[in-house]
Amino acid sequence: MRETAQDHGSRTRETAEQDRLRLAVIIGSTRNGRFGPTVAGWFAARARRRGDLVIDLIDLAETGLPQTLVDHDDPVPARVRELAARLAAADAFVVVTPEYNRSFPAPLKTAIDWYCEEWRAKPVAFVAYGRDSGGLHAVGQLCQVFTELDAVAVRDAVLLPRYWELFAADGSWPKAAADCNAAATVTLDRLSWWARALRDARARHAYPV
Repeated sequence: MRETAQDHGSRTRETAEQDRLRLAVIIGSTRNGRFGPTVAGWFAARARRRGDLVIDLIDLAETGLPQTLVDHDDPVPARVRELAARLAAADAFVVVTPEYNRSFPAPLKTAIDWYCEEWRAKPVAFVAYGRDSGGLHAVGQLCQVFTELDAVAVRDAVLLPRYWELFAADGSWPKAAADCNAAATVTLDRLSWWARALRDARARHAYPV
């Protein structure tokens, strides 16, 4: 049977949809008055403009993960299993984090430690905000943590020093001319490259453990 133009178009759209990358954007702060949702919303909006990414915005303040980890032989809590499915489906991650006392929030470390296979052989990029360092110290520590979990920490990060100074006159954030807009583009480009390369590699060969 000869393929119609409509059939061909459907297959093309299906292939394009399957080729899109699933990007999980994780809000790492859970404290009252946090700025994380604003930063994550901005970054996720820029990511959606690309058309080659499907965004899953994960707010740790809403996931309800237990603060105490269980033993290997103990049952995994339901909330942990629910988030595991979302992380496993992701091809790449962006962690949005503040910097507290030269490090990142404790709830973020707990969330990372609940999982292992979900991070493995996938790229992770970082968007950090803070005072003068812009979150640089937090990102440095997170790179070490994710490397230990066999994830690939992308070198290019979006750093937001004195982020409160980036409000526009109309109250929007960030200013159109802010450096972070260009930095976000570079980070997304390189994260997407790694995501495709590692997705293809995982499909061809199981990661050795």
